[in-house]
Amino acid sequence: MLLRYVSPVFIYRKFLQNNLPILVATVNYPNNSIQVAHINKHWNPKWKKERRQKVIKIELPKFDDDNDDPTKMNKEQMRSRMKEHGFLPQKPWKERPAFINSTSAIFESYIVPEGDGKYSAITKEGAKQKFTFVEKKGKSLIAIRKIKSFDDSFKTSIFLEEALDIYQKAHEALASKNEEEIIKYVTELVYPKITHNIMNKTIHWKFLESLEPARLVHARNTDVITKENVFAQLTVRFHTQQVLAIYDRFGRLIQGSEILRKDVLEYIVFEKHLANEYGVWRIHGKIIPSWMTPTDIAEGTYVLPKEEEHDPEPTEPHPVEATLTKDTPKNAASVQPS
Repeated sequence: MLLRYVSPVFIYRKFLQNNLPILVATVNYPNNSIQVAHINKHWNPKWKKERRQKVIKIELPKFDDDNDDPTKMNKEQMRSRMKEHGFLPQKPWKERPAFINSTSAIFESYIVPEGDGKYSAITKEGAKQKFTFVEKKGKSLIAIRKIKSFDDSFKTSIFLEEALDIYQKAHEALASKNEEEIIKYVTELVYPKITHNIMNKTIHWKFLESLEPARLVHARNTDVITKENVFAQLTVRFHTQQVLAIYDRFGRLIQGSEILRKDVLEYIVFEKHLANEYGVWRIHGKIIPSWMTPTDIAEGTYVLPKEEEHDPEPTEPHPVEATLTKDTPKNAASVQPS
């Protein structure tokens, strides 16, 4: 009964799918076996988004169009095309990564008590120095606690042994002029200072002994740019005996001696980048108190420049000699002026 109410267009489509002539199909209409194709499509608007995602629209380039040729585009066309495709414009400058491996100065420098190394703890001046050291020890303990929060294995006794070893290796590398070894034991701030004016010089340096054990006298830390980027600086007091002799390029001794021992009292600042997992302790500077007597600075030796040879200028003759020479005949005897 349903086929009787089907529209003529649907019936005509069945005639075409029956693969029979139209006249025969109409005659055999009730009994013919018709195969009808039912196409199942989503018509519900609920699935509009899913139907749209099944199709990807691709804009093919137009090879015949000169506007798509990058070599023939001007800056505005290139900018609009890059903006259309979602590309960021190129920057006119080149950015280089910056890595801060050391600070640029000694922050909160240690103030050396006057006459340190000359007075014992029994004397009045020595006792005053000890009291000043204990008074300033509070901030140092807080700084050491901060260092231990980054490095659990840090101990003051172990660090002092490591600091003395770094001190010796840095001076040995400087004496041998090994630039690759020097940068391992000093920071970028100290490197140009210690390597200045060592060209054409021979340095003999030798560490003999420590007169007093190395002592940690000052500890500070600070952050650079961000609070997590922390640097630590420890000031160590060295009282040692050393031998130093410096020769110029002509082999002349200009400073020190190889046979004389010298007592050296130094305050060396060591720095470490705590935020860096692979940071190491390196020499960052030396504190020179204002009351300390300045050392003798050796004078440089130079080669004297060669003097330029000039031809002697002709001198004018005496007026009497010029007159006699003019009036005297060639074969006459010369007359000397009276």
